[in-house]
Amino acid sequence: MTRCAVIGRPVEHSLSPVLHRAAYAALGLDWSYDAVDAGVDELASFLESVSAPTWRGLSVTMPLKRAIIQHLDDVEDLGRLLAAVNTVVVEPDGRRRGFNTDVPGMVAAFREHGTAGLSAIAVLGGGAPAGSVLAAAADLGASRAHVFVRDPARAVVLSDLGVRLDVAVHVRWLGDLPDAPRVDAVVSTIPTSAQAGLAVAWAPMTPLLFDVGYVPTPTPFMQAAAREHVSVIGGFALLLHQAAAQVQLMCECRVAPLEAMRAAGMAAL
Repeated sequence: MTRCAVIGRPVEHSLSPVLHRAAYAALGLDWSYDAVDAGVDELASFLESVSAPTWRGLSVTMPLKRAIIQHLDDVEDLGRLLAAVNTVVVEPDGRRRGFNTDVPGMVAAFREHGTAGLSAIAVLGGGAPAGSVLAAAADLGASRAHVFVRDPARAVVLSDLGVRLDVAVHVRWLGDLPDAPRVDAVVSTIPTSAQAGLAVAWAPMTPLLFDVGYVPTPTPFMQAAAREHVSVIGGFALLLHQAAAQVQLMCECRVAPLEAMRAAGMAAL
């Protein structure tokens, strides 16, 4: 049986097994997909067992998206640019190839919602996911991004990334949110557990909130935005579309069975 898995810590909440198993069933593939709890210290030893022909692919989540790069034979340009890989394909010859499907997944989620283009966005949080947000916004035509973080000094890397993406990045303190300029979309990368203490007036900021979190659904930010009649994209849309891109890479299919994956994921949620 061909094996695939999601690896990271924590992974017990991940819906990736549900989505991938649904895709394999719809494609008629007798493949397995498991969840592997592993941190940076366990990564190298785990990868010793990941080889062809038994293994085909890995979905990579935090905190391993950066650490796994040194263990790969080839990394696509986007993954190199962001220093973040969330997908590994094990080729028949044993080579491990790295990809970032978070960016095309976010772009697909925006477009499915009806957003064909962006001019300016705001990003809440300056961790690793913020880089993927900037790249997705650039793909959708954005030229400006306001990034709100707890410690602006630690987000200089995002300004440098903005230069490479041709997006003017303005890093600001999270406490300045009440004075935020109006933008086409706000993308929150703030964990749902940290949202309750942040009171945000969404309507003056944006017509659209994209919260990359999906546990619980809806998140506190999503609930608050809906109360103000602000349109919402939930993190499940990102999870679904990035997983569909992974399925296309791992299974070498032109189109992933998106609706079968969506139905399975929604049922699990």
